[in-house]
Amino acid sequence: MPMFNSTRRVKHSPEQMFALVADVDKYPQFLPLCEGLTVRRRIPRDGGGEVLLADMTVGYKAIRETFTSRVTLDPASLKILVEYVDGPFRHLENRWTFKPHEAGCEVGFFISYEFASRMLGMLMGAMFDKAFHKFSEAFEKRADLVYGRGAAPALG
Repeated sequence: MPMFNSTRRVKHSPEQMFALVADVDKYPQFLPLCEGLTVRRRIPRDGGGEVLLADMTVGYKAIRETFTSRVTLDPASLKILVEYVDGPFRHLENRWTFKPHEAGCEVGFFISYEFASRMLGMLMGAMFDKAFHKFSEAFEKRADLVYGRGAAPALG
């Protein structure tokens, strides 16, 4: 099963990066392969945060696929969990972590996935791998645009 794992240090606070990744409505503006995203439902969580049910449309050349996922936003622990609900995958799980670092934060990104169709996997698999390698960079560039290029505010 294909998977990708990265840790990237950025010059923004964990809270800023969490907010940026949690703002899923903006993904089509900057995320590779993401052509559309619709949040169907927002459910508040006891203790803070929320659970989103979202449809994301991804595309490459003439191929377009839409899938539904459940996104659990946990601001108290600075974690985001994305779980597959419906669409062209057999499996998809994505986890984000945001840990303080003296110059900002470490953004952890993990994804594992498997297409339900072997043919779709052959057509989209290589492009997905390339896109996932660019995801962390895309979020960092977006953070620089939204928050500026300066160092993160002091911790404490």
